[in-house]
Amino acid sequence: MSSPLRTSGILTALAALPGDRIAVGSIVAALKDRAYALLVVLLGLPNCLPMPPPIPLVCGLVLIFVAIQMLTGRVIPWLPPALLSRSIGKPVLTRAVERAVPLLVRLERISRPRLTVLGSRYAIPVIGLLILVLALGLVVAAPFIGQIPLGLAVCLVGLGLVERDGLLILAGAAFGAVGLVLSAGFAYAIFSGIHGLFF
Repeated sequence: MSSPLRTSGILTALAALPGDRIAVGSIVAALKDRAYALLVVLLGLPNCLPMPPPIPLVCGLVLIFVAIQMLTGRVIPWLPPALLSRSIGKPVLTRAVERAVPLLVRLERISRPRLTVLGSRYAIPVIGLLILVLALGLVVAAPFIGQIPLGLAVCLVGLGLVERDGLLILAGAAFGAVGLVLSAGFAYAIFSGIHGLFF
């Protein structure tokens, strides 16, 4: 009996799907019972690279939607038909997957079930809260590079869920803390600039 594809294999298969664009619905269908974890990884991937607006904003908003469902304990994520019909450009997805897969493969080699309570379905609401905080950080992240620590954090948390590796989830939380500090500094700078113009 063959072992199930790991995260790197699933993402490679998604990037190899035919067509210039890939519908969100097709991606969710391919993820099946690992939809939450791999959807989190997939939404984090583009943000691991310098990306122009509005990619971090869109990924952050979808992650907020996913995180709220995790918080409520929903077993399988629900996405509205309007979102399922949207598509992702093949070049963007392929570039993100090609750059991420070597790192994912290395992480998969060292990952194993550890601190499994963090990767269990009982911890989904707690992980949902973590994802929600990271997603809010993505929404206000500095353009082009400010989202990179948060993208890495989201990917690590998602991979930790897939592998039931609580150590990866904790590493994601640590990266996320750095990213949130940077995002908070950027948001504060913008607010201070606006305040200085009018007051």
